[in-house]
Amino acid sequence: MRSSPSKVSLAIGVAAILLIGVVIMSPMMMTSVPSFFGGGGDPVDCRPGAVQGEEVSDSGASDIPPKFLELYKKHGEKIGVQWNVLAAVGKRETDHGRSDLPGVKSGTNYAGAAGPMQFLISTWGGKAQIPVDSEYNGYASDGDGDGIGDVYNPADAILGAAKMLKRNGAPENVRRALFVYNRAWWYVDQVMVIAGKYAKSGQVKVPPQAEPLCDEPLIEAAPTDVVRRILDYALAQRGKPYLWGGTGPDAYDCSGIIYMAYQSVGLSIPRTTFGQWPFGVRVSPGEEQAGDLVFFNAGPGTGPDNPGHVGLVVSKGKMVEARCRLCGPIKVTTYDDRTSLMGFTRPLQNPAVLEQLKKLQNTL
Repeated sequence: MRSSPSKVSLAIGVAAILLIGVVIMSPMMMTSVPSFFGGGGDPVDCRPGAVQGEEVSDSGASDIPPKFLELYKKHGEKIGVQWNVLAAVGKRETDHGRSDLPGVKSGTNYAGAAGPMQFLISTWGGKAQIPVDSEYNGYASDGDGDGIGDVYNPADAILGAAKMLKRNGAPENVRRALFVYNRAWWYVDQVMVIAGKYAKSGQVKVPPQAEPLCDEPLIEAAPTDVVRRILDYALAQRGKPYLWGGTGPDAYDCSGIIYMAYQSVGLSIPRTTFGQWPFGVRVSPGEEQAGDLVFFNAGPGTGPDNPGHVGLVVSKGKMVEARCRLCGPIKVTTYDDRTSLMGFTRPLQNPAVLEQLKKLQNTL
């Protein structure tokens, strides 16, 4: 697709190169291009916790059945994925349940898919209708509160689709999540185009922490060289999967990534969340800084003074976390909006770590 630069003049050559750069830009990159690139539009909101809300376009409102639109928005917000991406999947798969093809309202199609969001029965959980309080392995979900995960029920199917997209990278890496949903890049491209048309802005927006324009110079802003190196290690693990008990290099759990980030600079701290909580010196909310740990009353075996989840603070309001197996890859997220937040600690002020730091300084 590339043509050789024109030799007529340097100005024409430069213009041609810039034009080619725009033309060959991938759809994935285009979703993150700021509005000022094309002239006009709202700037990206980079505030921690800023909600990247999206209004429905006129064409979206006329094409999506009201009940389906309500479900896309409700379950998209609940799970944390873009509603217009959910809607685009529903459109591409079955025209929002309006298709009369086999497998949409009963049975399966030639590939074994069923329902308005076209789940494979095996991916749904092994059966088309599953009591959600039973044991099963799949995305069967109860979106209407009747206790049954019914692959043909739009409320259930849309909630299940939201969970699947979230598990595989959305809302940050939407294209990756869509590729897992249907392993064809042409499918991903088609869904992204539809999703853009359904949004009033014409975009598929991503959270601020995934927006390149919002990347802070986190490492450079760290208070010390040791903290900079800890952050450098942790941030480099973004995109890797969660694994219970994992300490890398391919996957981590919440405390494992922190343990290894400290290990990377020669510092030893407890391995588990339960051990890390009493280890560091407590820090008052608002006084936390990069390198501190933020704890949450979440997960099995947790209690008022026994947190089960931890993140590494990278700047005020932001942390690196490996959250859970179904929560998507390791990423930078916000913590101010978490209702289960318990408190902050500073491992670097633990007497044992201070002694380790002295020894490290003496060996430099």
